[in-house]
Amino acid sequence: MVVAIAGSSGLIGSALTTALRTADHRVIRIVRRRPSSADEVFWNPDTGEFDVDELTGVDAVVNLCGVGVGSKRWSGAFKQSLRDSRIGPTEVLAAAVADAGVPVLLNASAVGYYGDTRDRVVDETASHGTGFLAQLCTDWEAATATAAQGGARVVLLRTGLVLSPGGGMLSRLRPIFGLGLGARLGDGRQYFPWISLDDQIRAIEFLIDRDDLSGPVNLTGPAPVTNAEFTAAFGRTLKRPTPMSVPGFALRAVVGEFADDGLLSGQRAIPAALERAGFGFRHKTVGEALAYATAGAPPA
Repeated sequence: MVVAIAGSSGLIGSALTTALRTADHRVIRIVRRRPSSADEVFWNPDTGEFDVDELTGVDAVVNLCGVGVGSKRWSGAFKQSLRDSRIGPTEVLAAAVADAGVPVLLNASAVGYYGDTRDRVVDETASHGTGFLAQLCTDWEAATATAAQGGARVVLLRTGLVLSPGGGMLSRLRPIFGLGLGARLGDGRQYFPWISLDDQIRAIEFLIDRDDLSGPVNLTGPAPVTNAEFTAAFGRTLKRPTPMSVPGFALRAVVGEFADDGLLSGQRAIPAALERAGFGFRHKTVGEALAYATAGAPPA
């Protein structure tokens, strides 16, 4: 296959590029700088500049663009940048997919679509929730409409928190937990929809191949846990105690609005669509995923 990837330099994009090339597929990286090889093409999503002819012969486009929601304190300007980094690029790619006749678009989204579900289990049939992140995901997904109208099979990758051996959230948490300072957030009852990077990449490859799957697909592990359960499991994996908690008011003081809409809320999201389609997870529990992500530590 020939797969074009936007956002190929990120955690998921880099791993996906490697996996596809290892499987002898050709990967075209859609980049914002001057191309440095024949397998790179230029675009400027801010201005809409993209040569549709570059997608001739491409079997699938994977769009993974988006500024990290927790990379800065949420100001009005930063919240706008979260929208601009997702919605505009998606609109440009969706139009290019339609114009070029690319048969498949896999577009990033997030389980934040469901808002705070508390202990209610949600699958892909659930409606969107409330709050900034839920609205962001709703508008992000809607930006793919042009591709669907053009006849492409559009898959919306509603991803949970990715547990990776290198980079991502665990790279920030591991030093803290390693010092025995790991702590649950608030009361710890909010759900933590995790997935290992390995299963994330395998699921995307699976979805590229499955012509019968379209629409939203939850990319989460089959057994979501609460924040308190994740904290305890990570501590056990690293053989460190985790007796502490960070009060909600302290989180709000440090990170502002993101505390309530991100850290103190969660989604008990299950991967119903993947499981119905027969996808087999390598890491079915958070302990297995953490063992993988911490380079061979024993499962929690």
